[in-house]
Amino acid sequence: MPEDEIDHGPSLEWSTPLGAVVALAAGGVVLIVAGLLLGLDAPGRFLVVLAALGMFVLAFLGGRQRPKLAIVQDGQTPALAATRLTGRRVYGRDGIDRIRVVRYPRLGRRVPMLEIDAVDPDGTERLLIFGRWDLGVDPTVVFDALSVHGLVPPEN
Repeated sequence: MPEDEIDHGPSLEWSTPLGAVVALAAGGVVLIVAGLLLGLDAPGRFLVVLAALGMFVLAFLGGRQRPKLAIVQDGQTPALAATRLTGRRVYGRDGIDRIRVVRYPRLGRRVPMLEIDAVDPDGTERLLIFGRWDLGVDPTVVFDALSVHGLVPPEN
């Protein structure tokens, strides 16, 4: 469904916190300045600048993909909009196969991730995975909001 055919009325949205994006960009600037002013040897300077570039890339991605996930109105029914680097995709109820919260082991504990199995209008299947960093809140909170709006299909 083309982006311009969607009524973007009141919506719920989730994305990487803006403060975290700004902190990443500021950290990149600090690393660049430190790498140039601290008199490091060439390999050390290279590594510091490389780390700064990594922070700038993460800040760009966090700023470019806002909001990462949103509930929008598709006519009279709610739909799910997911923003990626290639643009925003909107999935109506019929385009969502499954939404669930899966707990993955990470750094010695189990971390919740929101998994969305969706189908593009051209028939391409997509697996969208969102963590706390992507959404800015616990993925179970987003799952509950999607459920309240009727976007979570019943489990088979």
